[in-house]
Amino acid sequence: MKALRFALVALAAGAFGLSTQAQAGAARTTYPVVFAHGMGGFDNLLGVDYWGDDYGTFVGDPCSFLEIGCNEDIDGDQKAYVAQVPAFQSSEVRGLDLANDVEGFMATAGSSYVNLIGHSQGGIDIRKAARVLRERRGYTVVKVAISVSSPHRGSPVAKYILDLGPGVTSVISALATYYGNAIYQSGNDGYAGAKQLVYNDYDPNDGKTTGMKAFNVAYPVDSRYATRYASLITAQSGLSVNPALYLLKQFFFDIDGDGSCTDDCDNDGAAGRGDGVRNEDDDDGLVGINSQQMGYRLRYSESLLGFDSVSTDADRGYVSNLNAPTATQSTSTAAVINQDHLDVVGLGPDTFDEPEFYAAIIDYIASYD
Repeated sequence: MKALRFALVALAAGAFGLSTQAQAGAARTTYPVVFAHGMGGFDNLLGVDYWGDDYGTFVGDPCSFLEIGCNEDIDGDQKAYVAQVPAFQSSEVRGLDLANDVEGFMATAGSSYVNLIGHSQGGIDIRKAARVLRERRGYTVVKVAISVSSPHRGSPVAKYILDLGPGVTSVISALATYYGNAIYQSGNDGYAGAKQLVYNDYDPNDGKTTGMKAFNVAYPVDSRYATRYASLITAQSGLSVNPALYLLKQFFFDIDGDGSCTDDCDNDGAAGRGDGVRNEDDDDGLVGINSQQMGYRLRYSESLLGFDSVSTDADRGYVSNLNAPTATQSTSTAAVINQDHLDVVGLGPDTFDEPEFYAAIIDYIASYD
């Protein structure tokens, strides 16, 4: 339907010699937007284009006159880039690589500032990158930092994998089957990646402090590193969840991700505790809602006839200390997007409109950068 709408607009505009760029729903940001992928990502995830719709269109690709296979909802002069960091590594490593990529994009764009959007582990990486950029340049480089479906307080899935002990080798091998040899390439470390996403230091005896609790202290939500922090939270259950996530939930465990507790009180790998009710919309298949809020919680509103929008859900307050959100911030389903962890980056097929979703996020950023 949206493709038909755009085609009609393009034909009408062409008849009058006009550009279709004025039809974009999102305002152009002042500074470029850099997309930071999650674990296993970059060019594709399980063979599907990352940061794309169901047909592989990059959500940050603006349309030129009468162009197809682009995001019609963003301004034709929007600058957007996709970073590439190791698919499987800690955010200490990935965030440093991200900072290096960002500086390259800034040079290309001729910009002194940047905005960051990170999905899953990418939403964690952007906090490391923001601090590194501040320390290198001596000023706050990142204007707006937005995470999508990110395990800021850990994921039970990461601990589940590590708890397999010797069996974790089988998991790594299975991942290699899907991702190819990337997992074994130089610079990748599946164990380090998994340890990063457990809230507490998984192995206190390995001589290295890991986990989200320590990372949140080192790379906090801090105005010195980014002017504005915000997050989008996802949760979905039942048959609507991606088949891989559905099987994980049905045959292994169901994340109970909407309870409140300062630390990992039920030892599941994520800070907080479950409320005792499973099989409900309190997680997106990989991350509980009690792990996802960073800074402001954002509300995504879909529009049938107009353009979608993203706004601040001020009622949930601001999470500045990622290790100590309030009970409401940990348990509230307000403004939670009814999508699973993978749908929001184009791993469908589904009815979710990824280009318009990210156009709405870009439009939000344009109000603050």
